[in-house]
Amino acid sequence: MKWIGERISFVDDKQRSTVVIYPGASGWVKSAMGAWVSMWLVIGSVMTWAYFTFKMTEQEKIIVYVFMAFWAYYAIKVIRSFFWIMWGKELIKIDEVACTYKKSIKGYGKAVPYYLENIKKMSLSQPKPNSIQAVWESSPWVQGGERIEFEYRGKLIRFGRKLEEKDVKLLFQVITKRIEDQLRKRKA
Repeated sequence: MKWIGERISFVDDKQRSTVVIYPGASGWVKSAMGAWVSMWLVIGSVMTWAYFTFKMTEQEKIIVYVFMAFWAYYAIKVIRSFFWIMWGKELIKIDEVACTYKKSIKGYGKAVPYYLENIKKMSLSQPKPNSIQAVWESSPWVQGGERIEFEYRGKLIRFGRKLEEKDVKLLFQVITKRIEDQLRKRKA
C-alpha cells in the first residue's frame, strides 16, 4: 500500500488499482461535531415534548411545525456530516472495464461503475484560495467539495472531497495513468 499525503492510500495489482480517500478530521473536530449533533437532537426532543405537553393556540402550533421542519432538515444534514467525518471514505477501483466509485459510510453505499471508454475530459476543480467557496468547503460541518471531475455520458462526475491541492494533483496523476494503462491493455 502506498500513500499520497495522510488521507489517500492506493494499491496496485495486475488487474486493478484501488484508491481509498479518508475524510481526515482531527479529534477536536469529531468532538465538536458530536457535541453539535447531541445539542441538535436535544433541541428537537425538547420541542417535541413541549408540543405534546403544553396547550398551544393554532398560531403557536404552526410556528412549531415550521420550526420542526427546519430542524428536521438541518438534523439530517448535521447527522450525515457527522457520520461522514466519523466513518466515511471514498473508494475508487480502476480495472480493465470500469472506474468504480463508492462513497461509503461504515461499508454502506452504492458502488457505481463508469466504463473507461465513456470517461471524457478528466480535470481538477480547485476553489480559489481565500474565496467564500474555499472557506465554506473547509468547514467541518460540510462534507466538502469534490476536487477531481470527469464527464461521463453528458453528466459531470466528481470525487475527492476536501483534498489539499498537492494531494489532489498527485491523485489525479495516479488515476489518469491507471485509466490510460487499462485502456492501452484493452487495445493490445
